[in-house]
Amino acid sequence: MRLHVTALAERGPLMGDRLPIPRPGPGQVRIKVALCGVCRTDLHTVEGEIHPPALPIIPGHQVVGVVDKIGASAGPARQEKAAPALKIGQRVGVPWLHSACGECEFCRRGEENLCPKARFTGFHVDGGYAQYMLAEARYVLPLPDSLSDEQAAPLLCAGIVGYRALRKADIQPGEHVGLFGFGGSAHICIQVLRYWGCPVSVFTRELSHQDHARALGAVWAGTAGQHPERPLDRAVIFAPAGGLAVRALDLTRPGGTVAINAIHMSDIPRFSYESIYGERTLRSVANATYRDGEEFLALAVEVGIRPTVNLYPLAEANQALQDLKASRFNGEAVLRIAAGAA
Repeated sequence: MRLHVTALAERGPLMGDRLPIPRPGPGQVRIKVALCGVCRTDLHTVEGEIHPPALPIIPGHQVVGVVDKIGASAGPARQEKAAPALKIGQRVGVPWLHSACGECEFCRRGEENLCPKARFTGFHVDGGYAQYMLAEARYVLPLPDSLSDEQAAPLLCAGIVGYRALRKADIQPGEHVGLFGFGGSAHICIQVLRYWGCPVSVFTRELSHQDHARALGAVWAGTAGQHPERPLDRAVIFAPAGGLAVRALDLTRPGGTVAINAIHMSDIPRFSYESIYGERTLRSVANATYRDGEEFLALAVEVGIRPTVNLYPLAEANQALQDLKASRFNGEAVLRIAAGAA
C-alpha cells in the first residue's frame, strides 16, 4: 500500500499498487513480510503532519518477517556497528531506524537516533505495508523464538521507543508514574512499569482506554483534568497534544521528570516558570537506537509482555489508520501481510 499524496485518513489515501519484488543491494537484506504494526507516526505521515523527503512511499516500520534474500557484502565498512549474522529463512524485525552514518559525533556516542543523516523505515525508504521490503542488515533485529509474530510487531516501535521514553524519564523502581494517552505504546509501557513495581496513573479521555489501563494494573485512571491520589514522580506523554506537557509538569513533584514520547506534537503553550521550578525536567524523546531494540526485546521476554493486538488484512490499511485516529480500539492495529501469519 503506497502513499502518493498526503490526505486525511478518512479519504483512504493509501493505494494498492503492483510493484516489482525489490532486489537487495550491498549490505541489504530482503524481508518477506508477515505482519506490520500500524503506528501513529504512519498516521502523521499519511496526513502530512510530518513530510517524507519524497513521495510515493510505502509506510510501515514495525515489521515482522523472514529474511528472503541477502545482498552482497558491503565490504570493509567505516561504520563501527557490525551486521548481525543473518541467514535465509531467519525471523527478524525491522524497526523505525533504517540506518545511520556511523561516523558523526552522535553515532560515536551510541546516539545514532540523533544522527543528522539517519534514515527511517517507511519514511525515507519503503516500509512494511507490502509483501516484500528491503532493510539494512546492520539494523535488522533478530527476534526471540518465544515471541510470536503477532506479539512482536507492536514491540518494534511502540515498545522500543516507549522503553527509551521510560529510561529518559529517569524512572526508578517503585516510583509513581503518570502516562498521558493510552494507546499502542503506553499499554506496553505499563507492563514494564508494573514489572518494575511502579504504581501507574493513566490520563486519557477515552473510557474504554481507562478500563484497559485498569485491567493492565493502573492504580488510577481518569482524564487529564482530574487529579490522581498523590503527585507523580515521573510522567510520560504519548498523546500529541502540547498542552499536556504543562499539565504533566503541574502534576509532577519537585525534582521529577516529564518525557514527551512523540515525533509530532501540537505547540506547547506558554507556561509560568512556577510550573517547571523546583528542578523539574521536561525533555523530548527522539526515535531509538539499535541497542534500545536489543535491550527491550530481551526485557519483553523477561517481563512476558503481551500486547493487545487488533488484526487487519493489508487491503484494509486505510481503515486501520481511520480506526487508530478515532481511538476505536485498545492496544495496537497490526496488518496481516502474508496469508496465515500469526
